[in-house]
Amino acid sequence: MLDLPTLDHHVDIAVFGSSGFYTFLDGLTAVDIDTPYGRPSAPVMVGTLDGRSVGFLPRHGEGHTVPAHQVNYRANIWAIAALGARALIAPFACGSLRRDLAPGDLVVVDQLVDRTHSRDGTFFDGPETFHVGLADPYHADLGRQLARAARDLGLTVHEGGTVVVIPGPRFSTRAESRWHATMGWDLVNMTQAPEAALAAEAGIAYVGIGLVTDYDAGLDDDPTVEPVTQEEVLHFLETNADHMRRLLRAALSSLNLPTSQA
Repeated sequence: MLDLPTLDHHVDIAVFGSSGFYTFLDGLTAVDIDTPYGRPSAPVMVGTLDGRSVGFLPRHGEGHTVPAHQVNYRANIWAIAALGARALIAPFACGSLRRDLAPGDLVVVDQLVDRTHSRDGTFFDGPETFHVGLADPYHADLGRQLARAARDLGLTVHEGGTVVVIPGPRFSTRAESRWHATMGWDLVNMTQAPEAALAAEAGIAYVGIGLVTDYDAGLDDDPTVEPVTQEEVLHFLETNADHMRRLLRAALSSLNLPTSQA
């Protein structure tokens, strides 16, 4: 597995901030971590929440300065692995490919399809080789716990779903969106790959929870639904990202975590 240093700071669980979700808790300490893969998107913010040690890293940097195709996924995962995180909660903004997954809904996904290219997607480039099993990229039990916490808060949450990960930074064409839906996929996002696979290589339990912001390139049966725009997504996130913060603040301290990194 990874050759990790011993750091002065330690966390039990980490959270990656998504688009529109760049800050989390007050009173955190910024920890700069150099990795063999370069610098993470930002310093990891470390602190406690109801007695549990937590790390927070905005994957797009502070203020969304790093687009999805330029995120240093290896450095981000390596940094939180070096801090000892046993679990990683990874919120992400996404477009919906189904009418019943509406803007504002949360989706705890259980599968992904990687349509990205040219991203550094492994820690094992040789001479050491390692083929991680990724049949189930998301930690089912942690996902169920988060979904239950969301329902307790009165949030609309769906359990299960497949996210197709596109390279970005552009959005889908109508033909691509139609193809994704025809394949039975449920959501479109730009960051869940290679993040999930790298977390698996690092032995970190990984949970992806999507915040639906739009209907991607529109709905074929409803011409009034316009294709997504950047302005629409950012405006939506400004008013809805607090749902994710509220959920995580309520749930993180009570999650039943794996005993250690695998």
